[in-house]
Amino acid sequence: MTSVLASHLTASPLPGRFLRVRRSPGWSAGLVGLIACLISFAWSWQPSYWGDEAASIMSAERSLPSLFGMLDNVDAVHGMYYLFLHGWIDLFGTSELSTRLPSAIAIGVAASGTVVLARFFMGPRVAIGGGLVFALIPRVTYMGSEARSTAIATAIGVWLTVLLVHAVRSEGARRSHQILLWGGYSLLLALGIYVFLFLALLLPVHAVTVLVLARRHLLRRSAAAWMGASALGLLLAAPIFLAGSAQREQIAFIGRRPQVTVSEAAVMQWFDTVPVAIVAWALILGAVLAVFLRGPVAHRSTGLPGRAGLAIFVAWMVIPSAILLIGTQLVPMYSLRYLSLCAPAVGIVIAIGVAALANNWLRAASMLALVVVIVPAYAAQRGDFGKNEGSDWRQAADIIASEATPGDGVVFDQSVRPSRLPRLAMHLYPEAFAGLHDVTLTRPYDATTWLWDEVEPLTDALPAVTTLDRVWLLQYSGSGDSKRETDVRTLTLQGFHVAQSTLVNRTRIIEMTR
Repeated sequence: MTSVLASHLTASPLPGRFLRVRRSPGWSAGLVGLIACLISFAWSWQPSYWGDEAASIMSAERSLPSLFGMLDNVDAVHGMYYLFLHGWIDLFGTSELSTRLPSAIAIGVAASGTVVLARFFMGPRVAIGGGLVFALIPRVTYMGSEARSTAIATAIGVWLTVLLVHAVRSEGARRSHQILLWGGYSLLLALGIYVFLFLALLLPVHAVTVLVLARRHLLRRSAAAWMGASALGLLLAAPIFLAGSAQREQIAFIGRRPQVTVSEAAVMQWFDTVPVAIVAWALILGAVLAVFLRGPVAHRSTGLPGRAGLAIFVAWMVIPSAILLIGTQLVPMYSLRYLSLCAPAVGIVIAIGVAALANNWLRAASMLALVVVIVPAYAAQRGDFGKNEGSDWRQAADIIASEATPGDGVVFDQSVRPSRLPRLAMHLYPEAFAGLHDVTLTRPYDATTWLWDEVEPLTDALPAVTTLDRVWLLQYSGSGDSKRETDVRTLTLQGFHVAQSTLVNRTRIIEMTR
């Protein structure tokens, strides 16, 4: 992989203005997309599902009337993705491999678009390198192996930007052609916002792009066309903005988290670990210095973009991040995952930094260093507990499947936030819990307008325990109930005792018998 990347980042001539595009074989972008898809797909089925994926799978498994009832109350901003996943699950099932595959495909589409977009501004080898580096970024390999909408939104964002650049460069073409391009931009923008509300953060970046690219005598026309197309796209997306605003309390928990510092964001937004961040930011800094210190002739002879071209990608990295980091001081809105849509620009700028190095040996060494520091992060993502907070629900379900028998009772820890609830394991891996009596359940989630089941405290469900001889407790290790042993003491008073206790990773499974 290192040699492939280094060879693609070797300098190549780029005649003409920084926007002049030499024909590039379509297969190169397609091949990069295939490689990116395979990198994200490989071992994506290995980790257990985690809380956000539980929301996706459980919502998508609802009947359509139940799903629409839920979206009217909560998670409307994810409704488009849930509807897509509903149809996908009907066709391909709910395994980790199946439900995470669309994200891997989306990363392939995004990588292809990254190459096409970069090719407007730089030589083909540097552009291909940008697509390959994008495919390796830890944030990309994570979202490419997750049953959430982020990867699909990133793909839409890349191709929306490709369409924008093409539309601006085509100013002066036939009016019908212009209407088609800007109309397509409006529709794709609206679709992207329905898939992921924060895709609207690309609009300030696109404003910079129009200012940089539009020829001086056509600037007013290009700016007016872009503003009109953007306004139409936002108007079409108005329902999801209104729904998101009405349900804004759903992300209020962000305000209860410690404030993210700039240094934390510099590492965790895209790079996951400090070693990856150090190498990546060194190459990004090298790209900025090389492009802004060298003259235009040097840019053309090395395949690097001009200053205006690089400014677009730097703006793509900086502006959405700054908006969220500053805005979250007023209204809780910042989450690391929201900046995934900036990853294509990050990959391109890193590739420019590699290409700007003096010779092929340095380029190969820098790519080797980048790959070496990325591999541990990639391996950790593909481990059994590679998802957020070390989710272990599949492994816990396997233990229940092998040791529990039909007719046993099961009680789940309710003292943690919803995305950590051990009872989600029962909905994600239902075969393991078949025949067990859910002691505290009062109403299943798909009969509610909320994401999760309605339950009652174990102390209120004791009549359901009287006929049971064995009960399985699933607790989140370190939770309030786990520390206080509330449910254990309650069952002990009913004549049960602890037969065995097993800690998986974060889930403790306690077998209690009479």
